[in-house]
Amino acid sequence: MNTMITAFVPYSGNDATRRTVDQLNLSGLVEEIILLAGNDVPALEGCTVCTIDGVTSAATMRKVASAAGTPYCLFVLHDTQIEFGQFGIERFLRVAETTGAGFVFSDYYDMKEGKRAPHPVIEYQAGSLRDDFNFGSVVLMNSGAMKKAIADFGREKYQFAGWYALRLAMTQKAPFIRIDEFLYSKAEGDVRKSGEKLFDYVDPKNRQVQIEMEKAVTAHLKLLGGYLAPRFKKVDPAAGSFPVEASVIIPVRNRVRTVGDAVASALRQQAPFPFNVIIVDNHSTDGTTDVLRTLASSDERVVHIIPERDDLGIGGCWNEAAHHALCGRYAVQLDSDDMYKDETTLRKVVEVFLAERCAMVVGTYQMTNFALEPIPPGVIDHREWTPENGRNNALRINGLGAPRAFYTPVLRRIKIPNVSYGEDYALGLAISREYQIGRIYEPIYLCRRWEGNTDADLDTAKLNGFNAYKDKVRTLELMARVGSGKKRSAKPKAKKVAPRKHATGKKRR
Repeated sequence: MNTMITAFVPYSGNDATRRTVDQLNLSGLVEEIILLAGNDVPALEGCTVCTIDGVTSAATMRKVASAAGTPYCLFVLHDTQIEFGQFGIERFLRVAETTGAGFVFSDYYDMKEGKRAPHPVIEYQAGSLRDDFNFGSVVLMNSGAMKKAIADFGREKYQFAGWYALRLAMTQKAPFIRIDEFLYSKAEGDVRKSGEKLFDYVDPKNRQVQIEMEKAVTAHLKLLGGYLAPRFKKVDPAAGSFPVEASVIIPVRNRVRTVGDAVASALRQQAPFPFNVIIVDNHSTDGTTDVLRTLASSDERVVHIIPERDDLGIGGCWNEAAHHALCGRYAVQLDSDDMYKDETTLRKVVEVFLAERCAMVVGTYQMTNFALEPIPPGVIDHREWTPENGRNNALRINGLGAPRAFYTPVLRRIKIPNVSYGEDYALGLAISREYQIGRIYEPIYLCRRWEGNTDADLDTAKLNGFNAYKDKVRTLELMARVGSGKKRSAKPKAKKVAPRKHATGKKRR
């Protein structure tokens, strides 16, 4: 292979970059190494410095495209130590050449305390629209495809979303290929547990970043034909007959420590309408069933269901509750780990349904520890949602918030995927395709974080599985939206009608 690569490496003056540069020079495939640096950063020997305003800005992406004088660009995404594996760079290049890929990325190793820990990544698909998709720290791009993609987002002055807009545009130019081989090692920078990283995107200090990301994905959806204009169906709050106005739905399996608190918080609700609490006990074995039987025997509002099926996830348990004869007009979420903030939660949720005639309502929650003491990141209000563009931006983010509540006739029609992660997100996307989602921006729900949470600390394989599922949900939803858009735009041809004649035989004009 001849020298066919221009390498772009973020540089803030650390020694790790020097070691990365040495490896790039030794490969024999890199024609030029360009350091992406701020002002007053001295160049390393044999490298060119490109002064930038930020690694992910649109201006930087344009500089990268302009400086790419070889068929391929190798882009190091993070200012961290990179150690390439045996013929790792050559493998990137060979796959790109033989497949015609426009964008190549690979699995990698995390370097932790001098040891390598395998870090596989997941396949890229049409629904991989979230801006935090993990490509690792090294990608190889076809320079021609990259230059065309840069032209697609014109003169947008993204300060933070330039890289995101570029890779979205790249998907329209040539295939994305993941090499499921560990082609390099990187020093891990963020060592927090998965549960601590979940809410980074709703941190108020990241608001300007989120605004730019939303703008980029909205433009991308318009290009694909998957954008939905703010036109919504309305539900009829008076339609049908239900035994109660609202049902609190609690799916549970083996939560003897918390389920009693959850049920008690539901029963404390004060509302000007009848309600009940439907608990779907998914064959608990830890004493949860006994707790629930006692609660059901002491309050007729408690409906304790043990499904006949033994193959249900959380979504399947929700289907059991929603299709039960005692389910109310509105079905309101309460996880068995959590609690309503006070006795007004249920009333506030139903008030939004009645005022907005929406098919789904999402509230705001306060993060707490097991003792209900507030913990970081505090209040999660998902203010990135707007009535005009929320359902488009929803394809970029990984969740819609809590508590979630549904208009039961729509819930029964759409139904919920029988899985235990992402089922609520899939349902919210499907509902938002037709209906508005109402929002409550004050905390009405307490989300307790403890060691029993399903997402408290996920290993890489589990986290990859969850992320791949949500990407597939987005892929399916994007296909549905593009398809519905094509149906809306396909207008029937007007029939030609012969002009009528008077009795005289003359045509009526």
